[in-house]
Amino acid sequence: MKLNIKSLSLFVLAAASLASCSSDDDAALVAGAPEITDLEYGKGSSHGEGQVAYKGADIHMEAAIYAEAGVSSIEVAIHGHDLELAEGEEAWDFEKTFTDEKYQVINPTFHEHIDIPENIPSGAYHLTLTVTDANGNSTEVEGHLDILSPVQVSDLSIAESVARGDDFHAEFMIEAVNGVHQVNVNIHAHGLPVNEGDVEWAFDRNFEAGYHEETAVEFHEHIDVPATAPVGSYHMVITIEDEEGHTEVIDTHLDVTA
Repeated sequence: MKLNIKSLSLFVLAAASLASCSSDDDAALVAGAPEITDLEYGKGSSHGEGQVAYKGADIHMEAAIYAEAGVSSIEVAIHGHDLELAEGEEAWDFEKTFTDEKYQVINPTFHEHIDIPENIPSGAYHLTLTVTDANGNSTEVEGHLDILSPVQVSDLSIAESVARGDDFHAEFMIEAVNGVHQVNVNIHAHGLPVNEGDVEWAFDRNFEAGYHEETAVEFHEHIDVPATAPVGSYHMVITIEDEEGHTEVIDTHLDVTA
């Protein structure tokens, strides 16, 4: 009788153990899809600055992830739609799957910095963050990101003609996230006839005073044209350079009249 009781006890213990394992397996299988909260993305490592990033810098991304079954992978995708390419620019699509050990755990914090090329078009991009857990369940969140040039100009008011012996004005707003280093104005002509009394004229000057290290500033200058400058069309290039060497160029012309 003792043997029967012992056998029965072992049977009950084994059944309970199997039921416990089965219960654990079932719990893992029915674990809910991952949850993504507190998503942040923006310039550099700055938090809470809005959905903006800059060419030549990086995108800071961070999110809290709740995954009962543990994370298998985290994918980030960024792409633009119908953005016009300027000369020297290339379309940019970013896709990367993160399977680092630090993420393949229960409830990790996602934190990455994604480099942005300098030669991509400015504009609106679509961002997607997808988390897949160990059971194959996935959750996706998405948002929009404005990728801008680190140096931007607006409200241009630049004279297109000037009588020699007079001056002309150049005026515009500058926004430079890294601060302005200098503004260079270069004016030159090619092949203009130099008549009697004329003196070949070119202008090249760096403007720093009042602009250096400013992140938002109005450029406003008056430039004298000598009375002896040959009459004709001149090429004018205004280059705004920031403190990290990024530039924005205004390419225009100036007609010098008698």
